[in-house]
Amino acid sequence: MPTHTMRAVRLHEHGGPDVLRYDEVPIPDPGPGEVLVRVHAVGINPPDWYLRDGMSNLPPKTRPKFSLPVIPGTDLSGVVEAVAADVDGFAVGDEVFGLLRFPSFDGSTYAEYVAAPASDLARKPVGIDHVHAAGAPMAGLTAWQFLIEVGHDHPSPFQEARHRPTALNANVTVLINGAAGGVGHFALQLAKWKGARAIAVASGAHESFLRELGADEFIDYTKSRPEELVHDVDLVLDTVGGPDSKRFLRTLKRGGALFPVFFGEYDEEETARLGVTVSGAQVRSNGAQLAELGRLLDTGTVRVAIDSTFPLADARAAHERAARGHIQGKIVLTVA
Repeated sequence: MPTHTMRAVRLHEHGGPDVLRYDEVPIPDPGPGEVLVRVHAVGINPPDWYLRDGMSNLPPKTRPKFSLPVIPGTDLSGVVEAVAADVDGFAVGDEVFGLLRFPSFDGSTYAEYVAAPASDLARKPVGIDHVHAAGAPMAGLTAWQFLIEVGHDHPSPFQEARHRPTALNANVTVLINGAAGGVGHFALQLAKWKGARAIAVASGAHESFLRELGADEFIDYTKSRPEELVHDVDLVLDTVGGPDSKRFLRTLKRGGALFPVFFGEYDEEETARLGVTVSGAQVRSNGAQLAELGRLLDTGTVRVAIDSTFPLADARAAHERAARGHIQGKIVLTVA
């Protein structure tokens, strides 16, 4: 058995990447319904830096509760080290990956060991390594829950209506804004898996990457305005969101939909006049959906692109890379 302490990255205060500290802490004990995972790789995601800077980008009433010091992180790939007595379906030695406890901020994956709810985990696809598997859970499930199946009844804190994905098939055109990023590159591949026509919007450096993933059309937003070039699409998935997102309403046909992954600002009168829907979901942990995505990863139908990797002790450098933007795929921390 391991010694009783491990290394983990923690925040003791909020701020920039320099507040990430590499600490020695106790190894957690798995509670009922949990397994202890020896972490091999950790996917990093925007909520990790939202937590780091104190959630200043979220309206106060939607901010999750947490106390300092806290171990950030939600995504992992690793090996089961111990199993609570009430857990079926996983055994010591199983390779697993998962998005832990989201949308709470208790995932604590920036660590050598993690106590993980068994229901949040799926078997790691045999065909990919831990680094690639760790890049998949949050970004892949976000794309899945927006585009394929929500898989839960929890209301989003950002809207009252339940999110309904648009059925994707060969008669549907999807525009993906921010197509080279974590969520975007999965969304592009899932749209193509369903047979849809896909228009990818990103900066020019990503064109060959996105065409390789199946983009039918590519728009370099640094050179042209998508809303002037594109009309009559069925669906826009906007992974960027924010105040500029509403310009994409003009690319839609009547009856079309705009799905902002990070909520923007929209005018209800304008959307009503255009005859379009704006809708989003909040991604939630889901081991069963992750197993479905895992089958696509195993066969190579969907692949995880890795932007860069950093050792766990260099989490600060990984967050600095994230802050520079223009990420192609996922940034992953490796755990020796």
